[in-house]
Amino acid sequence: MAGFTEPETLSDTELLSKIEKDSLGYFIRMSDKVTGLTRDSSRPGSPASIAATGFALAAVAIGGSRGWIDSDQAYEQLRKTLKTLLTKAEHEKGFFYHFLDGRTGRRVWTSEASSIDTALLVAGALLAGKYYPNTEIDRMAQDIYRRVDWKWMLNNSDLVCMGWTPESGFLPYYWDSYNEHLIIQALAIGSPTYPIPAESWNTWFRNEDEYNGKKVIYSHSGSLFTYQFAQAFIDFKLLNDRGVNYAENSKNAAIANREYSLSFRNQFKGYSEFSWGLSASIGPGGYKAYGAKPGMGLHDGTIAPYAVLASIVFTPQESITASRFFFEKYQDTLYGIFGFKDAFNLGKNWWSYEYLGIDQGITVLMLENFLNQGAVWEKFMELDPIERWVTLCGLKETLPS
Repeated sequence: MAGFTEPETLSDTELLSKIEKDSLGYFIRMSDKVTGLTRDSSRPGSPASIAATGFALAAVAIGGSRGWIDSDQAYEQLRKTLKTLLTKAEHEKGFFYHFLDGRTGRRVWTSEASSIDTALLVAGALLAGKYYPNTEIDRMAQDIYRRVDWKWMLNNSDLVCMGWTPESGFLPYYWDSYNEHLIIQALAIGSPTYPIPAESWNTWFRNEDEYNGKKVIYSHSGSLFTYQFAQAFIDFKLLNDRGVNYAENSKNAAIANREYSLSFRNQFKGYSEFSWGLSASIGPGGYKAYGAKPGMGLHDGTIAPYAVLASIVFTPQESITASRFFFEKYQDTLYGIFGFKDAFNLGKNWWSYEYLGIDQGITVLMLENFLNQGAVWEKFMELDPIERWVTLCGLKETLPS
């Protein structure tokens, strides 16, 4: 056809930068213009999520530093969000309720005051403060952190409880094995106001198994996000937990996840050497904790693109190859205004129309670490409470090999 030119292929860096920038757009469009609280999902009527708001604080600070968001706009969104969290958002002893009304900051449904969601919120706030040191942003982030009574969430035990409700008190579930809770441990042990004992670091189980010869201290679900969320903030490459390096552990988990998917390629249409990523996501039957072995290994052919993007710091080549495959093969149905939609299932011809805030957030942070020389890690690891946690728990730094 006259005048037609083949579109130029994006380089790997250009493609990944586009995905990061587009994914970041979620936190501009899906955050309340008055309170700054960020919606859990792009689904109409979705409430705000505290974890998504934490990722928003981190993402907006990154966007301002990259020039993707006007610096004044970024600062103002951070300021109003942190002010809402300090003065308006409902909480119990500093622990925010999992879901809030985006306009009022009041608790939604019977959601719990959540330890993990609060930790992700605090991590995002402290990171934003590092991008704007000695400013109102930094001061408010510190005030939010200092208010959290981590000791209370132990409920007179050695383990951190998952949450509390005014109706029933503490939940009967505790962070007792490897999971994304490493971010709770770091912030709680390093707290300047309500620290939990450093011995708490040794009370949770390190369950180990292997898949295809790869040893993994694994989470129950085997979902990739459990190896990613804490490590978006904490750089474990130079930390050693009695011979265990959790960055290497996440690498092994990601490789095992890919190989586990491949072992079912004849059963599920979407699995291939280019198409993998089993992690908690929306699926044809609703939100499920999809995952691989080691772990529960629940799967039905549903693939979450964010899972491979968020593993890019551990498996760069495999993640880049899969990301390009998803983008070039399924762009019309899987890629939208905020980057990759949450998941798809080729065998069932099912494509998510939604974006999830936490999955958008982990995508932005891990791509920033990968593309910008560990920028998030560098800032977060400089925080006094993180340095205190490393020292108290004897997580000796080792020289890179």
